[in-house]
Parts: sequence; C-alpha cells; structure tokens
Amino acid sequence: MKKSHLILIPISFIAILLKGCLGNNRSDSKRQDIVKVENVDIQSHRPNIIFYLADDQDVYDYGCYGNEKVNTSAVDQLAKEGMLFKNAFTAQAICAPSRSQLFTGDYPLKNGCFANHTSTKSKIESVTTRMRKLGYDVLLAGKSHVKPSSVYDWDKEWEPVPKKNVPRYYIPLDSIESYFKTSKKPFCMFITSKYPHGKYFDVENPNVDDIKFYPFNINKKDNPEYVKSKAGYYRSIEEDNTQIENVLDLVDRYLDDNTLFIYSADHGVSGKFTVKDIGLKVPFVARWPKVIKPGTTSNQLIHYTDVLPTFIEIAGGKATEDMDGNSFLRLLQGNDVQINKYVYGVRTNQNILNSEVFPSRMIRDNRYKYIRNFNSLEVVEQNLTGKPNVDYFIKRGANAFKDEPLEELYDLESDPFEQNNLTQNPELQSVKKKLKKDLFSWMEAQDDFLSESTGNMPIITPKGKKGFKLDQDTPRRKIADSLKNTLHEGDYIIIEHW
Repeated sequence: MKKSHLILIPISFIAILLKGCLGNNRSDSKRQDIVKVENVDIQSHRPNIIFYLADDQDVYDYGCYGNEKVNTSAVDQLAKEGMLFKNAFTAQAICAPSRSQLFTGDYPLKNGCFANHTSTKSKIESVTTRMRKLGYDVLLAGKSHVKPSSVYDWDKEWEPVPKKNVPRYYIPLDSIESYFKTSKKPFCMFITSKYPHGKYFDVENPNVDDIKFYPFNINKKDNPEYVKSKAGYYRSIEEDNTQIENVLDLVDRYLDDNTLFIYSADHGVSGKFTVKDIGLKVPFVARWPKVIKPGTTSNQLIHYTDVLPTFIEIAGGKATEDMDGNSFLRLLQGNDVQINKYVYGVRTNQNILNSEVFPSRMIRDNRYKYIRNFNSLEVVEQNLTGKPNVDYFIKRGANAFKDEPLEELYDLESDPFEQNNLTQNPELQSVKKKLKKDLFSWMEAQDDFLSESTGNMPIITPKGKKGFKLDQDTPRRKIADSLKNTLHEGDYIIIEHW
C-alpha cells in the first residue's frame, strides 16, 4: 500500500502554542484544549472504507470457508491478512432486501424493502446521508438494485460495464481507479459485482469430482444438468476472483494502510428465498492493516444491519437509537465481545417471478434456530378468508411448500445444515418457547403485518400495476385464464411505498 504522509509536526506545534497561550488558565482548560487538538489528529486518520459485495454465492463455496475445489484465492488471501467471520448473516436471501439492510442499518420489515424489486421507505436515512454528514464521499460502483434515488443519493455512481466473452457485466474498474487517484477526502465505496449470479459460464464436459457437495445437494450429484450448472457457477466465481484481485491491486497501489476493506456476498444461492442458513449465512472477511490482526477469526453473531453503525462509529459518529444494527468495531479491534444475542430472518415469497403466499420468519442464536412458516398445510384452513378468489392463492401457497411445517427447530452445533427438525423434542420445549416468544416480540417491534395468531394471511402488492401479481403472468409462470385478474384492490394489503 502507498504510505500516508500525515502532517503531524504542525499539529504538535499548534498544541505547543495553545499550551503557551493558555498557561495562566486553569489546568482543566488546558486539558480541554489539548483534547480538541487530539480530536483533530484523530479525524485526520479517518480511514477510507471499501465494501466489496458479490452476488448469489454460498458461504460454503470459498477456500477459506472449507471448499478446496473452488478458486477464491483473493478472498482467501484477505482472510490471511485480516479477520474471517464465521457467523455473519443477512435477514433475507434475496437481492434488494439484503442490500437495503447494508445501506440502512435496519431489517427489511423496518426499512420497507421486504420483497424483491421493491423500494425502501422514503423517510429512511441511508448510508449516503449518514456518512456524508460525517465528511465522507459515499459511492456505488456496480450493481444497485435499491431504490428510491432520494434515499440512495450517491455522491458518485458508476454502473457495471460490458465485457466481451463473459456472461455478465463487469465492475467499472476504470472509474474506480480514477477515483482512487484523485480522491481528496475520506470515502465509503461499495463495489457491487454482478458475479457469480447467473447466467453462468458454459463449461463443457464438467467433471462431477470437481464439485464439492453438501447434505443439502448431495442428492443432485448424479444429475448431469445440475453438475453442469454448478461447474458454470464455479467458473463464474473464478471470474469474480479476478475482479477482486484487480480491485485489491488498485487499493494497494493508490491507497494507504488506513483502508478498511470488507468482502461479502449478498446471500447464498442454494438457499435463495428461504430462511435457512444456506441462504442467510454470508461470507464476511475484513482487512484493515494496523487495526485488524492478520489471520484472526470471529464466531460472534454479526448482521448486515450492523455494517452501517460500524462505519458510522469508525467515521467518528454514533448510530441513532432507532437503527436496528450494532457496531462491531470492537471485534475488528480484537475484542471478543457479543454484538447480537439473536439474528433474524424474513421470507416474503410474494412480488417475485414465482410468487406464492408462504411467508416465514426466523430467529437464531449461536446454537439454536426457530422458524415459523405462517401458511403451512397445518394451518392453511384457518388462514382462509371465505373469498374463493383469495383462498385459491392461499391454498396454492401452502401446497407449494407442503414439506415445510408450521414450526422448525434446529440445533446448529450438531446439525449445521438443518436436516433434523427438533420441534417435537421434549427436552427442547423450553428453548423453543423462549425463541418463539422473542421472535414475536421482535416482529411486533418491526411493525410486521404477521402475528402469532392464525387466520391472518395477507396478500400484499405494490400499488397500481407495479410488481409481480399472483393472478397475472410473469416471465417464468403462466396463469390459467380463469384466474387472471381475479384479485381486486380490496383483496390486497397495498404497500404504498413499493
């Protein structure tokens, strides 16, 4: 990294002058003035912050997280140089809601973006406003997928750029380099890749032995179509690895050691649209020379909502009480302290290409996890409204997920891939009761439209013609003519800000 040249001698000289000028005042006045000078020095050390976000990549598909068959050498090197988090989470395993948490410090239900392709509430203060107030430029380089622009008003935004012979657009490396060369103030930059999200590379004659399988996909090992897709996915991961290497080369060439670099991926692809760990658990690696001890790990629960409060504290500010997240700066500094007792998860399943009425909520601590599936077959009859046009879609949702019960409980120490539902285990009833109680308390605090009581199964939609409607065709599903346009305004909860 380029070495910084801080102007420390003039600051020390100012301190001497202040001491001389105030020599006849009380000693506490001297201390106050010296503190002010020291604060100026601290502010001159504010780091640049870079957050690199990959798209749709399982936490299990990194060398540093145990997969020796995939090329993630750049992230692996970051882990050697910094800190690897083993329990980092997003609350929703889909693009826009996951990113909205990073940028607002609030869970999806509170910030308003709890279905894909939807907007954050217009009165939310995002990273752009909060970090700008602290003297930072706030920039986005790559994929956005968040709105409205009044909430996410980047100081500069560069879109992905086309590249030949690859399936997805590239991050705008030229714009990133130009900014690194010319930046005059501290900055917070999100570099958001479109990889490894499909469309994947087309790998000819893939070898199944080159793929690592887990309990959740071992049954697909003999499926040639799945193996080919997985090989293409691995190749797309390798392409993103090249992008990360290029970015890190620019960081080391133009920026000094006082640069916090974080790598993550927005959610897992294998658990997309679920509240299982294969969707919600994310890779999270941080490098900050002279602050983070190289080669360290953390088992503490952290969450995407914690990222903005952390950045605010690093920048010299303080997160507001209404934000959901908590700063994990102390972890970066080497203090192994609890940041969160629980992390939470949300599944909406409406307003997507294959929409169904099957919402879920999740609560998780370091060992146990409780899931509530609010429209399971066990309770679907209680959720019916008496309106045939509405009840058709409520029943269809329950049947689409017929293997998912009302309640799920997992011991993640012995069952990290959530294969053995312990909800009926008599020895764990007190655990389940506690988690359930705390989940519903959290939902109430989030102003959730769901509650503990059955018989409440809303159909939600954006106003007007926006979004993907249950009773209309989408690019991935055709609706029978007899069902088209059978839902009317009175059948929905209209989410006005969407």
